[in-house]
Amino acid sequence: MSTKSGPESPNSIGALPIQPPIPFAPYIPPSAHLPELTARTLIVGTVLGMIFGASSLYLVLKTGLTVSASIPVAVISVALFRLLSKFGMRDATILENNIVQTAGSAGESIAFGVGVTMPAILILGFDLEVARVILVSVLGGLLGILMMIPLRRALIVQQHGVLKYPEGTACAEVLKAGASAESRELAARSGTVLGKMATVGARTILTGFGLGMLYTVAWKLFRR
Repeated sequence: MSTKSGPESPNSIGALPIQPPIPFAPYIPPSAHLPELTARTLIVGTVLGMIFGASSLYLVLKTGLTVSASIPVAVISVALFRLLSKFGMRDATILENNIVQTAGSAGESIAFGVGVTMPAILILGFDLEVARVILVSVLGGLLGILMMIPLRRALIVQQHGVLKYPEGTACAEVLKAGASAESRELAARSGTVLGKMATVGARTILTGFGLGMLYTVAWKLFRR
């Protein structure tokens, strides 16, 4: 009788095969030197974070739920910097676009956290003073950052390819699709760009974004 264990013959009856983690390889190698935390990324990320944060706060207070801003902010960032590059400005690297989408997503996340805690503050008998709301926002954001520091290596790096993270994966694909020529060249040198992935540009993103917008407008106009 064979005692071989593998994906088709688990060690115990009823046990599911455990998929080994895929080795993590960053899109941009750590040795590369690309602009990342720049003034324009902070400005654009802050503005988009305020816009999506205000809309998310309104939505969560009105309906009790909200939508993620990671992918829309990534699309807007890629499209905006690509448009500015047509007027002589330098196109943003993938690291700069990542900073913008992170800032915009963080603003939306903090707004959602404030929105769901504001009713709790009122139920506890406190007034919604500006200082109290700001304190909740700052402490909530710091708590999320501090918790993410130890969890990133355990849940993202070591479990790469096992835990899917569909939204994060989609956002990463958006950033890679709209990466600048400089970013794609460095990624190709490190072996993380395969086949036609390096030739995909922001046009694909804008086409999908435009089709989705047209569908939404048509659905709102012609629905009964």
